[in-house]
Amino acid sequence: MDDASLGERELDVMTWLWANASGTVAEVKDGLGVPLAYTTVLTILRNLETKGFLRREGEGRAHRYFPRVKQKAARRRALRQLIDTLFLGSPEALLSHLVDDHDVSPDELRRMAKRLSEQEKTKRGQK
Repeated sequence: MDDASLGERELDVMTWLWANASGTVAEVKDGLGVPLAYTTVLTILRNLETKGFLRREGEGRAHRYFPRVKQKAARRRALRQLIDTLFLGSPEALLSHLVDDHDVSPDELRRMAKRLSEQEKTKRGQK
């Protein structure tokens, strides 16, 4: 996979493929729930293959596309890019933004604090 990021429609296609494990152009087109031309979906799939996100196998006259990248890895990469680009490399700045601008509930804050505490204990145990 090169250093390319996913556009909005590419992300829609990848999300569908992660949920369904694989798909032909027609299956993806029908599964997306947005009216896109067959050729548009084909172009998106080919672009994702070129970027290294998908692989394809012949299936009769069609091709079946499979994710080459796990959703968790793509999520981690996209988040890292977001933090680096919009938050000057600071995860703390991202968390502050979420808390300040997205109505994080007290319960959500407690769960995040608990998770951070558990992560800290795990890191101390690994040293």
